Amino acid sequence: MVTDSVEIDPAEFLRSTGWELKPEGACRGDVCVPLPERSLREVARRLGMPLVHDAANGLWSLGPAVEPILPAGAEAPDFALPDLAGRVHRLSEQRGHKVLILAWAPW
Repeated sequence: MVTDSVEIDPAEFLRSTGWELKPEGACRGDVCVPLPERSLREVARRLGMPLVHDAANGLWSLGPAVEPILPAGAEAPDFALPDLAGRVHRLSEQRGHKVLILAWAPW
């Protein structure tokens, strides 16, 4: 049986992740994420952090957030890029729509 009843030391959690555990949840700056239960799996899920468990050795590893948690109303700065036909498109033209930005380089 896999369990995630791991005691989370608030000082170590703050030092390791930058998130402070408070009664209202995990907080960083003005952003607080409610944590109704403090299971390690729920903390990882709500903060967008990968969690790996090595049951054979009793080890847990909580990684850095894979997606930033931003304050409400945060916007990416505007920029313009050409498409393959040379037409220029601005990010601001897409405001209000979900946008996936994929950056790729051959090196």
